[in-house]
Amino acid sequence: MTEKILITSALLYENALMHFGHLAGAYLPADCYARFERLRGNDVHYVSGSDEYGVAITLSAELAGRTPKEHVDDYHAKNSRLFEKLNFSFDHYSRTSWEGHVAPVQRIFLDLLENGYVEAKDCEELYSEEDKRFLADRYVTGTCPSCSYEKARGDECPSCGASFEATDLKNPRSKMTNAPLVLKRTRHWFLKLDMMKERLKEWIATKKWKPNVVNFVNNYIDDLHERSITRDLSWGVPVPLEEAKGKVFYVWFDAPIGYISASMEWAKSQGDEELWKKYWLDEKSKLVHFVGKDNIPFHAVIFPAMCMGQNQPIKLVDELPANEFLNLEGRKFSKSEGWTIDIDDFLTKFSVDQLRYALAANAPETQDAEFTYKDFLQRCNGDLVGKYGNLINRTLTFIHKRIGKTPKQGSLDEADKSFLAEIERLTNDVANAYQNHKLRLATHLIMELAQTGNQYFDHKKPWVLAKDESKREELETVLHNCLLCIRSLGLISSPVMPESAQKVFEMLGEKRELAKCKWDELLAEPLIGDLQEPKLLFQKLEESVIEAEEEKLKKRVVEEPEVTYEPLKETISIDDVAKVDLRVGEILFAEKLPKSKKLLRVEVSLGFEKRQIVAGIATSYEPEALIGKKAVVVANLKPAKLMGVESQGMLLAGSDGKLLELPLIDKLPPGSKIS
Repeated sequence: MTEKILITSALLYENALMHFGHLAGAYLPADCYARFERLRGNDVHYVSGSDEYGVAITLSAELAGRTPKEHVDDYHAKNSRLFEKLNFSFDHYSRTSWEGHVAPVQRIFLDLLENGYVEAKDCEELYSEEDKRFLADRYVTGTCPSCSYEKARGDECPSCGASFEATDLKNPRSKMTNAPLVLKRTRHWFLKLDMMKERLKEWIATKKWKPNVVNFVNNYIDDLHERSITRDLSWGVPVPLEEAKGKVFYVWFDAPIGYISASMEWAKSQGDEELWKKYWLDEKSKLVHFVGKDNIPFHAVIFPAMCMGQNQPIKLVDELPANEFLNLEGRKFSKSEGWTIDIDDFLTKFSVDQLRYALAANAPETQDAEFTYKDFLQRCNGDLVGKYGNLINRTLTFIHKRIGKTPKQGSLDEADKSFLAEIERLTNDVANAYQNHKLRLATHLIMELAQTGNQYFDHKKPWVLAKDESKREELETVLHNCLLCIRSLGLISSPVMPESAQKVFEMLGEKRELAKCKWDELLAEPLIGDLQEPKLLFQKLEESVIEAEEEKLKKRVVEEPEVTYEPLKETISIDDVAKVDLRVGEILFAEKLPKSKKLLRVEVSLGFEKRQIVAGIATSYEPEALIGKKAVVVANLKPAKLMGVESQGMLLAGSDGKLLELPLIDKLPPGSKIS
C-alpha cells in the first residue's frame, strides 16, 4: 500500500557556503532516504530551503556593505547550485524570503495568539538614537562590567570570559557606528511554551526515537518556559499587529514554518495551491525531520508545540533522525580558520558519487565522525574500485569477450543457490537499513554484496569453465547469477550513488531511469538481453593526489599563536586543598543559556541531591552530548548568579586557552568523593 512520506532537511542558514558537515548531518541521509522510499513506490514529498532572516545575516550583510536581501540572494544561489551539482532530489528547495512565506508565519502566530499561547510584555532594551533602532547583543560593544575591558561584546567579554546581558555593559555603543546607546522601553511577544508541557510529554511518550534523543527532549520539556518570538528589526517577517509596527519574528520562530511554505510554493508550481495540504494536514502522512543534534529542541519540542496551538491540524513529526557532527581531520570545520574544504574545488578532482559514498559510509549517526583524506582514499580505492567496480567490470568484460550476450541461467548447484539466497538477504537488509535511517550500515552491506559477488566469481572460476565446451551451461549460469548480483547492487546503491547506479543499469542494457523503477518489481523481472560494452565507473586515486590535498588544507589554516602557559599560582597547603569538596556528578540535562555563547545550564545528580550549575563550556560541548556523562563537581562552592541564573557548584575542566576539556569519570557512581 502506498504511503505518504513528508521529508525535510533542516533549512540551511544562508550566511556562508555549506560544507561536508552540513551534507553528512541533515542533507545526504535525507536524500538517500527520499530516493529509497520513491523506489519502494511511496508518495514522497521532500522539501528544504534557505533560512534567510535573523540578526547574524543582518550584521554580516552590513559588514559586507550590502543589503540583507543581496546577502542571502548570493548564498542562496551558490548553495542551491551546489545541491544540484551533488544530485540532491528535493521535490522543492525554497527560501524563507519568498513572498509566500509571510502568510503561513503570520497565520500560525495569530492562531497561537487567539488560543492564548502568546502574550505581550514590556521590557527595556538598548536603543541607538543616532541609528533610530534597537540593537541586539551582536550589534553592541562596551565596557565589561566584570573587568572593565573596553571592547567587550554584547554577550560576553573576550578578555575575562564573563557572560552577561547586553544591558549590563557600561558605556554601551553601537558596533556599527560607535553611537552611544540608551535603555528604552519596548514591547515583545512571548510564546508560552510552559503551557504545552503536559501535552508534549504525552506525545513524546509515544515516540520510539533514539534513547539519548528521548531523554534529552524529556528533560528539555521539564524546563520549558516562555520565549520571546519577536525582534526590533527591519529584516524578517512582520508581526501582523497594529501595535507591533517595526517588529519582525525571531528567526527561530519563522524558520521551521519554512517547511510548510516550501510545500506551498511547490503546490503553486504544480498549478494547485491546495496540494500542500495533502501532506501537511493529513494525520496519515509520515513526517520525518532530518537534523543535526543542535536542532533537536526546535524540531522535537518547539515546532511541535507551535503546531499543537493551531486551528488547523498541522502534521507533527513522526521520526527524528538527529545526527551528530562531522569533523575534518580531527577538528571542527571552521571557515574563519581556513579549516574547511571547498566543495566546488573538491569536485574538480573527485566525482560526486565518490563524495556521496564516503560521507554516507562515515555518517555521524550515533557519535561524532570525521572526514579524513586517508579514509577517503581507502573508501574510493578499496570499496568503490576494489569491490564494487571490480565485480561489475570483470563480469561484464568477461561476458563481452566470451559470450557476447546475456547468458542464460541453467540448473543450480548448492553454491549457486547459496549465492542467490545471499543476494536476496543482503538486498533486504539494505532496504531495512535505509528504512530505519542507518545509512552507514546500508553502505557496509552494499560493499558486502559486492564482495560476495567477487568471491562467488573467484570460487566458480569462469575462465576455467570457458575452456571446456561441455561446461557451457554451467558457465552461463554462473555469469547470469553474477548479473543478478550486479543488478541488485545497482539498485541498492542508487540512493547513495545515483549517477554510478544509473550507469550500471545502462550497461545491463536498460533504457529506463533507475530512480523511477520500483524496488520489488525490478528484482522480480527477468534480465534483458542487450548488454552494453562495460565502462569503468571509478578510477583509482593516487596517493600523491590525496597528499597534495592534505598539504593544501594545512596551508590554508590561519597560523596558530605560539603556545604559552599560565604561570603557577601561589603555593597552598594540604589543608587548603582539603577544603575543596570534589564529587562525581552525573549530568542529567544541559542547555545553552540564551544570549550567551559560552554558558550552559546543566543539572547534575550528586547521588544524594540534584544541583543546577552554570558552566562556561558551550564552545566545546553540545548540550545533548553531555547527558549521561559523569564529571567532577566542586560541590561546596558558594552559589552565585551568572546571567541571572543561580549556579550551585562548578564543573572542573582543563584548558590550554583555546581547547577546553572536561575530565570524565567512568565507573564511580554519582556522589563519590574525589581526592
